[in-house]
Amino acid sequence: MELHKIIIPTPYAVGDVNAFLVKGDALTLFDAGPKTEEAYEALKWGIRAAGYDMKDIEQVVLTHHHPDHAGWVDAFPDAAVLGHKYVDHWMRQTDDFLKYHTKFYIQQLILEGVPQNYIDQIIKVRGEIELFGTTPLTQFLAEGDEVPGHPGLQVYETPGHAQSHLIFVEDGTRECIGGDLLLEKVSSNPLVEPPFELAGERPKSLLQYNASLKKLSDLNVSKVYTGHGDEVYNVSELVQERLERQAQRALKVREMIQEPKSVFEVTQQLFAKIYTRQPGLTLSETLGQLDYLVDENLATYEKSGDVYYYQKA
Repeated sequence: MELHKIIIPTPYAVGDVNAFLVKGDALTLFDAGPKTEEAYEALKWGIRAAGYDMKDIEQVVLTHHHPDHAGWVDAFPDAAVLGHKYVDHWMRQTDDFLKYHTKFYIQQLILEGVPQNYIDQIIKVRGEIELFGTTPLTQFLAEGDEVPGHPGLQVYETPGHAQSHLIFVEDGTRECIGGDLLLEKVSSNPLVEPPFELAGERPKSLLQYNASLKKLSDLNVSKVYTGHGDEVYNVSELVQERLERQAQRALKVREMIQEPKSVFEVTQQLFAKIYTRQPGLTLSETLGQLDYLVDENLATYEKSGDVYYYQKA
């Protein structure tokens, strides 16, 4: 595909994020960086380096709703904005959604045995939504769709890192715009998020993520244009390596639950040096490993009071 990579700075530990300008029957920007002035300048100059102006962008397609990818949709008021329907909750930020979002996390953190002072800290961080865009989607994309203006560019749903995550694979070249599904240097965090229906059970993000990696491996992709870092070519090999490392990590967690422990207690042990600085991320990682162990019949859990406790099976 005719693609131009734009590298955009972010205020996050992951570092720069990639956006991609793709010329087909439509001029499409895939992802848009966080809503900071530095990101705006990088985006503007990247588009100009490709020979276009901001006003030339006809549509913005989002791989997922996280702010380092979905912030500057607001810079293209005349463009169509496309993505998974879950993204629209974040763009509209209605009172009902924000209330549900906060309630979901409070309830989830209580189940994980998290002390109240940490709950307050995590909810505060999750409430910082100023780096998100605010432009509602004009079209939803789902599994089996084709990206408008790009014949043969197929949409695949790949939840796990985000409930809204999509990848896009071109039929002929088998090249893929992959968002954060598979990164060259690091493994993406399967983050705990509310269900996109805003009702029902918590999605088991790590199990979803593993399934999405296997889906990517089965798609016979030749190259992945990643959301962070360089392109990935050895897709199946890297997927297998990531899955094996995750399984090994889960077995390490299994040895920590000889007696019943809450998610918070395991997190304190697994991430002793950083859990106080990154409670949300570390709790998500721990819960994912415990979900995996339960799914593999390697651990069990039961509820005592308001908290779930996990133990080696």
